[in-house]
Amino acid sequence: MKKLVLILGLMVTGLSANAQNGAKIEFKEETINYGEVYKGVDSGKRTFEFQNIGNEPLLIKDAKSSCGCTVPSFPKEPIAPGKTGVIEVQYNMNPGPISKTITVETNAVNKENGMVALRIKGTVLVKEEKSILEKKSAGPLSK
Repeated sequence: MKKLVLILGLMVTGLSANAQNGAKIEFKEETINYGEVYKGVDSGKRTFEFQNIGNEPLLIKDAKSSCGCTVPSFPKEPIAPGKTGVIEVQYNMNPGPISKTITVETNAVNKENGMVALRIKGTVLVKEEKSILEKKSAGPLSK
């Protein structure tokens, strides 16, 4: 009986030792779809909201974009357990399709090597402006 209690005690201790303690990050969403947006109308700013669901402070060590057209900003101070934060992304609104990745480096134990890949996608359109100087067609009756 003592051996059984000892074995069960060791199993419980072993299982609790394997439970991950530390900072854990959870994003509300890891991809933001801009949809179809217009240059000059949309600012290009979006925010990725996250929470530290772990039991130690979360550190955002760095955030880098896949190109210079997207600039991420992130909190420099530790995020306490249970607290939230945001990573803001500013896209420069170049016309055409958007498909960019922002790589976030953290101390989170629930992400491989603490790395999280955030994505933005969509299409930037240019509003066509008609000049008042353009010649209007008068229709089929005019010659």
